[in-house]
Amino acid sequence: MARFFNKNLKFIRQQRGISQQELADKLDLDRSTISRWENDEMDITVGNAIQLANYFNVPLEDFTSKDLSINDNLKKFDELELLFSKNKDILTDDDKETIRFIVEKRKREIDKQINRQ
Repeated sequence: MARFFNKNLKFIRQQRGISQQELADKLDLDRSTISRWENDEMDITVGNAIQLANYFNVPLEDFTSKDLSINDNLKKFDELELLFSKNKDILTDDDKETIRFIVEKRKREIDKQINRQ
């Protein structure tokens, strides 16, 4: 699919402490599919790439066109993802979406306050 996809998939998955099997289960895929993508043995569909980018909360363009293992390209692998990774056994996807919504809403409120000053 793109130059950095395979490397980034493995990097992000390992950084978040997610096994190939856990990721495969979450996305309703075979573990071997994840392995084959990471080892560049199989091409990924656009739909699966979008699904992975959404799952990891990384823009698809960054996922496919930048080496995310280089610190400058991490774009603050945000603290929420670290929180989610550390609490993956107790947070549901709905919990994560609710937390993201609250944080984004608060960020917008703060931006409005700053712009008024």
